[in-house]
Parts: sequence; C-alpha cells; structure tokens
Amino acid sequence: MAEFNAMDTAAFKGVWVFCEQREGQIQTISYQLLSEGRKLANDLGVELCGVVMGSEVNENYVKALGGYGADRVYYIDSPLLKDYTTDGYAKALCDLVMEKKPEIVLIGATNLGRDLGPRCAARLHTGLTADCTHLDVDVEKYKEFLRTTSNIDVDNTKFEENTNLKMTRPAFGGHLMATIICPRFRPQMSTVRPGVMQTQPYDEAGAAKVVVEKIAPALTAEDIHVEILDIKKSAKKMVDLIGADVVVSVGRGISSDVEKGIALAEELAGVLGGVVGASRAVTDEGWLSSDHQVGQTGKTVHPRIYVALGISGAIQHVAGMQDSETIIAINKNESAPIFDVASYGIVGDLFKVVPELIKEIRAAKA
Repeated sequence: MAEFNAMDTAAFKGVWVFCEQREGQIQTISYQLLSEGRKLANDLGVELCGVVMGSEVNENYVKALGGYGADRVYYIDSPLLKDYTTDGYAKALCDLVMEKKPEIVLIGATNLGRDLGPRCAARLHTGLTADCTHLDVDVEKYKEFLRTTSNIDVDNTKFEENTNLKMTRPAFGGHLMATIICPRFRPQMSTVRPGVMQTQPYDEAGAAKVVVEKIAPALTAEDIHVEILDIKKSAKKMVDLIGADVVVSVGRGISSDVEKGIALAEELAGVLGGVVGASRAVTDEGWLSSDHQVGQTGKTVHPRIYVALGISGAIQHVAGMQDSETIIAINKNESAPIFDVASYGIVGDLFKVVPELIKEIRAAKA
C-alpha cells in the first residue's frame, strides 16, 4: 500500500458514498447520498464510487447502486462484516481509503453511520462535519444557495475560488447555519441525515454499466474486539415518517389533554391517509416515542401535506419539515413562528378545530 498522508491533498481524487446495508438490504439513505454525490462528482469531473460492506450481499442490490449515480462500486466482502462492528467496518473502510485516496467521503447519519464516521475520520487524521443539510463544491452554486437561505450580501462578499467541499449544518441549537470546510486534509468527510437529500430517479442504464469491484479485506477475527452473540429486534411497530405522503404532528399544545390530543392527531392522520409525527417537546415528555420526532434532532420529512397541531415552530422543528409541499398550522397563538412557514394557518384551539376539520374531510370524501 502506498504511503498515506492526509495533508497531501493533491493525491486525492473522487467522491465516495458509504452505502449502508442491513441484513443484505441496501438502506434508502444510500440512494439519497449517491444522488447528491453524483452532483458533486459532476461538478468536480471525477468518478462517483459506492462502498458496500457485508457478507454475500445480493449482486443485483450492489449493481442497482449504479442506477442512482455510482460509476463504480467497491464491494468489501467478508464473513466478519456480516454484522456491523465498529472495529471491523472502520478497518475495512480506512484500509480502502488509504489505498484509493478519495477526496470526499459521504456517510449517512444513521446510528451506524454516526458511529463509523468519527472513528474513520480519527484514524485517517482528517475532519468530519456531522448532520449536514447542504453540500457544494462549486462556488457559484454555493452563492446561489446563500442567496435563498441567508441574509448575506453575496454580491458584495469575497469568496475564495476553490473546490473544497462546503458542508453546511445547523449550529448553536439550530439558531444558525454554519458552513465548514476542511482545506488542509483529505478526505473531506461528512455525515448527512436520512431524508435531507432528494433521491434521483432510478436509471436502468446506469445500473447496467456500473463497475463492481469485489474486495477481500485484510481483516481477521483479532481485529475485532467485540463478539456479537445475538441480535434482538424490538417488536414495536416503527412509524415511517420519511416515506409518508401526509404527516400530522403534535406539539406542546396538546398538554392540557395529551391522550385526546394524540387521538385527534391519529384520527386526522387516518382520514388523510398519513402518519403521526411530533415535536421534540412531545417526545421528551414521553407522550410519543422518539421515532415520531420531526426536526433537527429527529427526522427530516418532505411530505405532500404537513399538519402542525399545537406546534410553536421553533427553528429546530422547522428545519425538519420546512420543505413539505403544503404546511397547515393550527395554533392558539397568532404570533407563533410556525405561521411564518405555513401555507395555511388557522388561529384557534386545536381541540375545537381538528374535530371540525375531520368532519369536513369525511364529508368531502363522502
């Protein structure tokens, strides 16, 4: 293996996406990151590579990554990678990075990715920006992004012309957006939460021409310092917020009658064919489980209809739902920030408004 020097930035080229799989199934976040990685690779004029680790993963699933933009897929195959371990995955990925030297590595901010990303960054002596919401390498595209998302006087601000990865993420509890660069070290690493990036349409031609390179890692049982004896799955049903077409979320406004508030949300979601979400205040109180949480520290959603019941509209929550096609807000406080992002707003008591809304929807359907 060639000598690895994270500060030799000229030696690094290409965009990589770590494609997470569980029990042989490629996770949706992988397709989202490949779609975003394709844009970055096009701007840089370089190859986009997916990296899959596992044991006996279906070849069709691996080749399908080409349908979402990958030019090449490195499939690291070993029985020791069947189940995720920090030691095993970090060594296999870092060994490949040291050999191939990509300039950008994107990882999903899942439970697995949030464990793997920092470990790899530390081993590679580079930086990592967590929970990114926007990525750019082209300065002009970054300026356009700033024009629509910030109050910066872009035209009168001097920008350094380079192709460093500009990684934007919420900071200071979501009250600011910070753009971070890693100019002196490679690879530039970023984690991105599921649901933030849009998935491009599947392309059969891309899947047909993708190059799959199978790799046997230099990995032994001695490299892994934990032994997985058993994996137990929770029997509870998890709500699919990210894939939902309609989300009805509840906030602290249901506190006067929590059970009734949740029941109304469930009934409204039922007539609209959607699912129930929640603000952080609701999940912190234990009124709904954390898989219902929408927001900066929860899930980012892009439904056709988002209904906010008794949600004030703190920036942390808005960050997770502001790109919904239609936002309907119901709140007693006419000055609630949620009305600033709402397509339609109703000032009123949700316990009175929602039953009437449900009745009208049912009548319209009838």
